[in-house]
Amino acid sequence: MPELALPAFGDDDLRGLLPALAAGKRSFAELRRVPLLPVLRGTLDHRQLAALEQQAPSHLEVPSGSRVRLRYEPGGPPVLAVRIQEIFGLAETPAVAAGRVPVLLHLLAPSHRPQQVTGDLASFWKNAYPQIRKELRARYPRHAWPEDPLRAQPERRPQRRKKSP
Repeated sequence: MPELALPAFGDDDLRGLLPALAAGKRSFAELRRVPLLPVLRGTLDHRQLAALEQQAPSHLEVPSGSRVRLRYEPGGPPVLAVRIQEIFGLAETPAVAAGRVPVLLHLLAPSHRPQQVTGDLASFWKNAYPQIRKELRARYPRHAWPEDPLRAQPERRPQRRKKSP
């Protein structure tokens, strides 16, 4: 998003920060432990910080109400690792940068193990979810596995199920 006029933080910019980062450090090990993100954020003005948080947020709110951390990796899309039950009702893949960059979803089982990686949530619900539903329903019977996940209520934790008489 060049219109935000955010600095690129090239090699020369990072080298320029090195004296401030190294102040008071006695070894490379100490220097490696210095958190770089707060220092980089400190070089931005208020407008740039607000734009950064709006267009590249650290967390996304999912339909269950949870705020889930986004993981940004160089050269790839942002990654959102979220339990499948928490995104019931979400039809489209979330995106950042004013909708320009779709998020890569790592859809997790209740055990927080990845079950599917997708950049197309609509296709997942239509094609992959029915098979995953069969597998996970047997493994995790206390959790909701609705036939129509787009109309289902998202949940953070499994709801108590009524026992059949």
